[in-house]
Amino acid sequence: MSVDSHANRAVKAALDRAIADKGEIGIQVAAYLGEELVVDCWAGLADRQSGRPVDGDTLFNVFSVSKAVVSTAVHVQAEKGLLDYDLPIADYWPEFARNGKERITVRDALNHHTGTPQMPPGTTPETICDWDFIVRGIAGLTPILPFDKPAYQAMSFGWVLGEVVRRTDPARRDFNRFIQDEICEPFGITDLWMGIPEHAEGRVATLVDEGSSAAFPEDSLFAQALPNCVRLIPEVFERPAVRRAAIAAVGGIFTARSEARFWALLANRGTLDGRRLLSAERVDAACLPRADSAAPDPVYFNAPMTLSQGGYWMHSATTPLTCPAKGARTICVPGAGGSLGWADPDTGLAVAFCHNRMMRPRTCEDHPLTEIADVIRASLGL
Repeated sequence: MSVDSHANRAVKAALDRAIADKGEIGIQVAAYLGEELVVDCWAGLADRQSGRPVDGDTLFNVFSVSKAVVSTAVHVQAEKGLLDYDLPIADYWPEFARNGKERITVRDALNHHTGTPQMPPGTTPETICDWDFIVRGIAGLTPILPFDKPAYQAMSFGWVLGEVVRRTDPARRDFNRFIQDEICEPFGITDLWMGIPEHAEGRVATLVDEGSSAAFPEDSLFAQALPNCVRLIPEVFERPAVRRAAIAAVGGIFTARSEARFWALLANRGTLDGRRLLSAERVDAACLPRADSAAPDPVYFNAPMTLSQGGYWMHSATTPLTCPAKGARTICVPGAGGSLGWADPDTGLAVAFCHNRMMRPRTCEDHPLTEIADVIRASLGL
């Protein structure tokens, strides 16, 4: 792998501008073009109090970017013939059939169509660290919305699909172990964690919350899907127990370098360095828009969610969270606070943006990644 020195210099200058002009604190950006790591740079502070600088090995909370790994794990099991997207979840997880959920399929869950966006009773910072407790609670849920309509599973997405992955795994590995064994280790991805090992604790950047995850009324659908007591704030996600738990939808802790290599698998239509994870046809299908992407999502504040059929988001020029990830077939997933990763199978570009300033971009111009993304594409001639 060889970093493009021209692109790296240009991107590093853009990172420095984001810190100077947009209030960023610590940033990492990495990009692959085809199978080559062409951008790998960082700037700023991982921890303001100590003055610890960001380096290439700094780990960052990426929140919902984690959902991309969950979806990919499902596709891995489908590739092996261990699951069928159009069969009911209950075929693999019988307990899930309770209270009217017997017909909900794996594809429904990928497309946020389960009708059960809510988290189960008893959800706390302690219980989200207990996989079995949460999946038992999810199995007992009753749909609160029609499952032929979108309803964003802000947190439950990871446990619903992660448990399907676990149930279809002959070895019944826990979700983090599955990711390490099936996706990370075979492709040299060293820092893509759904539960960090204890020795990595000192490398995690300190979050700075600038109001990206304010509390919502307790009776709102959003607060049912992402309860206020476990919302995506430092007070919850900097707890050592939370950092070490497999909280699959929102608990990922990655380096940009490793995350970009993950996205490169998808940008290269399922292969990397001569090894195949997914068929090109499966990746192509995952890059098609979900049928009702234009429909308002009642959980997501009645805004449309531009999702793909494969459980990823798609680029939208009008959605501040995803607009930096340009491309007609680009798949991406944004994370709370402005994290973003994407794969463009038409150009082979894969990008990961990690930072520790949790902000909520109101417009595309507000997003600190917009200029950085444009600089990456321009410096690579894309």
